[in-house]
Amino acid sequence: MKKFIKVFLIILFICILACLIGVAFYISSIYVSARAMPLNKEALSSPYISLQVFDSENRPIKEDNEINKAVVNISNISDSTKNAFISIEDKSFYNHHGVNYKRIFKAMINNLKARSLKEGASTITQQLVKNTQLTSEKTFERKIKEIALAQRLEKNYTKDEILELYLNVIYFGNNCYGIENASNYYFSKDAKYLSLEESAMLAGLIKSPAKYSPIKNYDNALSRRNLVLKEMYQDKCISASEYNLAKNSPINLNINNQPKNKLNSYSQASIDEAEEVLGIPARQIALKGYKIYTYQNSEKQEALDEALKKQNISSDYAGIVIDNEGHSIVAYNGNSIFKILDAKRQPGSCIKPILVYGPALNEDIIYPCSQLLDEKTTISDYTPKNVGGVYRGYVSARDALSKSINIPAVKVLSYVGIDKAKAYAEHMGIEFDAKDDSYTLALGGMTYGVNIKDLAGAYSSFANNGSYSKPRFISFITDKNNKLIYINKPKTEQVMREDSAYLLTDMLRTCAKTGTAKKLASLGIDIASKTGTVGKKNSKQNLDAWNVSYTKDQTCAVWLGNLDNSPIDYAGGNQPTEIVKNYFSLVSDISTFDRPSSIVERDIDETELNENHRIMLANVYMPERYKHKELFSSLNLPSDISEKFTKIDDVNFASKVENDSAVITFDAKNYLTYVFKENGKTLTSISGKNGEQKVYLSMSGSKLNVVVEYFYTLDPTLKSYKQINLIKTKNTYKSNDKWFM
Repeated sequence: MKKFIKVFLIILFICILACLIGVAFYISSIYVSARAMPLNKEALSSPYISLQVFDSENRPIKEDNEINKAVVNISNISDSTKNAFISIEDKSFYNHHGVNYKRIFKAMINNLKARSLKEGASTITQQLVKNTQLTSEKTFERKIKEIALAQRLEKNYTKDEILELYLNVIYFGNNCYGIENASNYYFSKDAKYLSLEESAMLAGLIKSPAKYSPIKNYDNALSRRNLVLKEMYQDKCISASEYNLAKNSPINLNINNQPKNKLNSYSQASIDEAEEVLGIPARQIALKGYKIYTYQNSEKQEALDEALKKQNISSDYAGIVIDNEGHSIVAYNGNSIFKILDAKRQPGSCIKPILVYGPALNEDIIYPCSQLLDEKTTISDYTPKNVGGVYRGYVSARDALSKSINIPAVKVLSYVGIDKAKAYAEHMGIEFDAKDDSYTLALGGMTYGVNIKDLAGAYSSFANNGSYSKPRFISFITDKNNKLIYINKPKTEQVMREDSAYLLTDMLRTCAKTGTAKKLASLGIDIASKTGTVGKKNSKQNLDAWNVSYTKDQTCAVWLGNLDNSPIDYAGGNQPTEIVKNYFSLVSDISTFDRPSSIVERDIDETELNENHRIMLANVYMPERYKHKELFSSLNLPSDISEKFTKIDDVNFASKVENDSAVITFDAKNYLTYVFKENGKTLTSISGKNGEQKVYLSMSGSKLNVVVEYFYTLDPTLKSYKQINLIKTKNTYKSNDKWFM
């Protein structure tokens, strides 16, 4: 046994040694190969770069596609600005030769503990290499290449030259490459005039421009800026008084208004998408001579631009149009000093079809005609409210959605279940935070919200028979020699059955005809729509206004609001709906929704629906007057059939004597006729009445024997009778009744 263990350990040692030798050889081969790679000096130093973006007809999109328009010389950058970046990014910058091996070893230990490549331990030199020479993918191979090229860079450039190149290419968010552009955007000043706290904010921003954005995440930006200041103080770059004064000051932005159109143009959105799919920054895309071919349709882009312009909006805004069949974005326009597609906004009631009614239909929980009680209610400590505090009693799911009534939506979400409903929405491209786990979701109450592209993409799945694919700006990308390097291949997923998608669409058609989006009714086209308005808490002012509408062919979404959260005077059913209406009036769209074979039309008993709020199929004997046609999935038909006009239910008559009159009280149905007789003689009759009725009959003697004959007004052949015997005494009365057919 001991011999076996000894042999096993020797073999294990040899295997481990062989693996280590193999890994070492693999790493060294990559390192040697990377050392031989030529440095792309143009990528390091070119300040003026333009990207080529084309529309669906391969025509250049005539928008400003230049980046890095402004650069700064290291001699014009203050020591406090340089020290801010060095203290937070690379304390030993002036001492190492491109790589900090101590930091790499520490990062490796932390990555092994976390079982990920979370920490990179990159020096400023390595970051410059990553941003100008390599892709952004997190792999060991790329890291080895980064190290090798960083060492080469250090041999070819001085430290100040490397720092200057780094500060001129690093990304600061909102399309700002380089510190000169960032300084002009965030503070409306040249980089040489940056204050200590402004420099610290910009230095803190580059780790994650989205997470530490002073625009979207002020508290994160402030905390990060103060960390930079603390590191500078500990590095003895600033005094205690400078540190205390700076860390206690707010972040005072002075956003430059000039880039707002460029930030939210179709071409810029396409460039951002190219960065995502290629894994390299825009500078490298431009330097490589790549050409971006998009789905932009010039006619629809012009129509969207005109529709937005016509409304004369004073707030930030965005509009987007998706070709449903191709899952492609054919038009986009936004206006803000911030990048709108990087922002998430509360969707309000626009989330209801995605998160509430769509899942409920697909889970066979409701029909469009299901009756929902709109009343004051509390579910799991949440007490939702309707707009204006109005409660309507029983309403159909169709009306609840089309008129955007809140209470029914919360109830339906409780029937579906939050986790299941979120799973549906996630399969349609909607992202949730871990804290999004309450019934406020039914009304659009999310931690962060959605952006307009994802919201429109989710709605396009309804037009596509329940099939979802992430909408894209880019069709394909070629290199400078016109060789194809990327092509969009939409991956579709069937999120819900086609019958469920059609029923939801039919409900949203009602919204476009008589609901909150009824301004669209005059278009005269087959269109489905939903509006959303987000109010400011404890205020009558609004923060967001939405309309998302779709035909069979295209989806158009419009958002109005302000990314700095200043209030607006708009509501979803007004200006956004007008913009959508203007857009569709400018394009020719005669498409119609195709009814799936699994959708059937059935007659239901309208009297049962109104009286008992039950969905029952009408029987063959029921007159048309009491029937109502509704759409159903053949996979989820009502199982109950009404017995009206096949039998008559017993009626309870309450009777008493008051003075010289007999008083008979009963609950009348408007489809029944009631005839009161004595000895075959008609005393009175009631027809077409609904609800409680009182009949007064004169008593000349001490007794009155009444027979009540009741029958269906439209079919008197089936009758029922009730005999009521009343006895008048001095102080009391007696009554007896007997029912018979």
